[in-house]
Amino acid sequence: MTETIFCAVILLVSIGPIIILGIAQYRSKDPVGFWSGKKPPEREQITDVRAYNRKHGLMWISYGVGFIVCFVCGLPFGGLIAGYLCMIEAMGGILAMIAYHNKLNRMYYRKQGGV
Repeated sequence: MTETIFCAVILLVSIGPIIILGIAQYRSKDPVGFWSGKKPPEREQITDVRAYNRKHGLMWISYGVGFIVCFVCGLPFGGLIAGYLCMIEAMGGILAMIAYHNKLNRMYYRKQGGV
């Protein structure tokens, strides 16, 4: 029981900032970024900033909640299984988030006028 509580506290402390990031992006008035070290797009580059930010925020919130769900679903089978499920969520979730971010960019970036 102590091991489960200890793991749950570590999980919540680790995932809390991800969920908070999602909430901040969801509420942001300026376009949000995805990649660390890369500037977010300018307001003029996005067709619907509110929808773009909300979808990015929900993506991060879903990622964080996914960890909690994986942990809780794995607990009846033991801590090791819960850990494996969280590892799958970590790797699969990042790949899914990259794909979704790219989809959002295709949906919301203004088309550049060309010759």
